[in-house]
Amino acid sequence: MDYAAERLNVSEQPSTRSNTLVSTETKITAVFVILALVLVYGTTAVTDKQWVHFAVLIGVGVIVPTFINEWRN
Repeated sequence: MDYAAERLNVSEQPSTRSNTLVSTETKITAVFVILALVLVYGTTAVTDKQWVHFAVLIGVGVIVPTFINEWRN
């Protein structure tokens, strides 16, 4: 019973606990995924080549945030 109370950490305020629910790495990745989707939509006005859309999506949405998160560590 004591272990459950310690693990739950009832005395901690919800506002301080909620700040740790989403890590900084997740926030960075989410921002770049949204940016990648916007950029892919923008590239559709410039070109119809799917490899360009795919490169922008993977480059901005996956590779850039991965490099940033690895650099931060």
